[in-house]
Amino acid sequence: MSEISDVLGAIESLHARGEKMALATIVAVRGSTYRRPGARLLVPEQGELIGNISGGCLENDVADVARIVMHEGMARVVSFDLTADDEAVWGWGLGCNGAIELFVEPAEKAAEVAGALRVALEEERPISMVTVLDSSVPGVDQGNRLLVRPDGSAEGSLGDPTLDAAAKESATELLSGERSEIRTLPGSSGEAKAFIEVLEPPLRLLVCGAGHDAAPLVRAAEGLGWRPIVVDDRGEFLNRERFPEAAGFVQLGRPEAVGGLEARLQLDLDHQRGVARMGGEPHPDVVQAALQVLVGPAAVELGGGARVDAVVAVAERVGVADLPLLGDEVVPDVQLDHRGPGVQRPRQVREGAGVVGVVQPDRGGAGLGQ
Repeated sequence: MSEISDVLGAIESLHARGEKMALATIVAVRGSTYRRPGARLLVPEQGELIGNISGGCLENDVADVARIVMHEGMARVVSFDLTADDEAVWGWGLGCNGAIELFVEPAEKAAEVAGALRVALEEERPISMVTVLDSSVPGVDQGNRLLVRPDGSAEGSLGDPTLDAAAKESATELLSGERSEIRTLPGSSGEAKAFIEVLEPPLRLLVCGAGHDAAPLVRAAEGLGWRPIVVDDRGEFLNRERFPEAAGFVQLGRPEAVGGLEARLQLDLDHQRGVARMGGEPHPDVVQAALQVLVGPAAVELGGGARVDAVVAVAERVGVADLPLLGDEVVPDVQLDHRGPGVQRPRQVREGAGVVGVVQPDRGGAGLGQ
């Protein structure tokens, strides 16, 4: 389960029980930071913190602010500037030289939209959430939210029709660009500063080939909140004992059962994003089916040159131009284990780490699977 799933589930559960909580969300960053806009930390009145905003450096400080917000019932925007080269910063044990801005609020208004966000996550559809950070528009309060979908439909209201229209226009624009940012939006009277957050579906990883080398890749992908689906013609390899972290399995024949891959994966071609990892010796028709059901795919081929050439040939045949191929040259033969000099993990572990290390930074922005 992804981090945002944990946060949304906790918000819904705590709200249903009537428990108090506060939510801290990163709305802007500058310089080098551990997390990007959209990262969240939920602070319950009782119990452990849920989420992550800084890799452990600022969580306690933000939690203190959150408890004040919880007590006062008033949201606030707080900033942490980690760029200063002084003992105060180093005393925090910070590993990043940047600044972050957070919106800390009582979580009641977040609870109102948690269910809709969870549904978007489950259906793997992108959605944008507009959150008011500050406002001079009458009737528009901090924390008011509007959800906007790629088709322009919206749910909720910021409290002013003119502001809603401006928010929908900006959210639709940012959805197409897959980025989040703070914008100042005009209302019928006055203006509002809002965080327009684009939440992308979790990356769907098609692992074509259920060999031993696929296991660490599936494990690493699930840890990032991706949805790894293992595809193979050998049914005995497609099980939870072999791949406990897999989001699903698709068994295909060679090649007669390949035609239904799109339907069996139930992909929405307008929104789905994914990566196809071609391992073992996948039949060309399996490769073709995988490429055709993904929008803007990257085929991650960890094998030799001959199989890379085969994947490229299939991609050209189905009209996928300039297919990104992440081969051995981008998976450096480096030591990943810290058990001592000269001790290295098996090659397949290094390959799995290399794949996610190359693909994950390219995603950018916040996502539903973040």
